[in-house]
Amino acid sequence: MAEIMELFDQHHDMVYRLALSYTKSRQDAEDVVQTVFLKLLDGKSPPQPGKERAWLAQVTVNACRDLLRTFWRRRTEPLDESIPFESPEDGELYAAVMALPPRYRVAVHLHYYEGYTLEEAGKLLHISPSAVSMRLHRARNMLRSSLEDDYGSEIISKNV
Repeated sequence: MAEIMELFDQHHDMVYRLALSYTKSRQDAEDVVQTVFLKLLDGKSPPQPGKERAWLAQVTVNACRDLLRTFWRRRTEPLDESIPFESPEDGELYAAVMALPPRYRVAVHLHYYEGYTLEEAGKLLHISPSAVSMRLHRARNMLRSSLEDDYGSEIISKNV
């Protein structure tokens, strides 16, 4: 039990951020965090020693996919959630990233926010590293286009 609490203390923020980027809802992200750590507690498929972070990320992605497939999830309206940022540009970039389709948004989050390599992100998403690279390339193009349309080139040069 102490090992699980230690893993929770070390990785619950990463699990929450990944779930939030995937689901776009704080409440759903909190539910996913609970689901992931309950799965860890049940011990049916424990992570290999030294690979706990990757296991938690994989279980998080799978839990998010399961959540988004449910009937009740498709019948809900999203809440307006405001998150404080250090600068207005950070909030605008976050909003643009969250507006990306899920397949691109998750690739961006895993690579840029969580620091996974293309190979690691590919394993988590069950796609090849080149597919991750292509998703990142397309996401950057979508972000560049979106931000240029809305704000001009000054934000683009700073953030994308």
